[in-house]
Amino acid sequence: MLAFTAALAAALFLAGCQSVPVDPHGTLDRVSDGVMRVGASPNGEWVSLPPGGEPEGREADLVRDFAGKLNARIEWTTGTEYVLAEGIKHGELDLMIAGLNDKTPWEKHSGLTRGYTESTDERGTRHKHVMLIRQGENAFLLELDKFLMEAMTSK
Repeated sequence: MLAFTAALAAALFLAGCQSVPVDPHGTLDRVSDGVMRVGASPNGEWVSLPPGGEPEGREADLVRDFAGKLNARIEWTTGTEYVLAEGIKHGELDLMIAGLNDKTPWEKHSGLTRGYTESTDERGTRHKHVMLIRQGENAFLLELDKFLMEAMTSK
């Protein structure tokens, strides 16, 4: 009976195991060889929105390179930070760029990358820059974090 109980406990334990990290909504799998829905809000050198064109700037370039790594096509959405953060929260966007830092108020309802670079504002305060993703999409977040760290160390 003890052997049966131990075997049953082991089977239940293994059945509950998943590969880590996971994406509850399958973002990484859906985006790879597919479409990455990216929201962009203007913020200086980080993101600019030329009339009639696609977003430009440091973060837009990084997103294009990341999409290339995943063989993904980008579907851009532009708007205010609030509108885009709501899109992230409700799963309408996969990624948001807006020159955000790690003190963003949007972190309550989204996932943040690690601070991938730093800048100093006009008051002399240092900030770590982040991008936003849908909360809980940890496989996608890990892939994006690895990409950003590699991109920043190669510059």
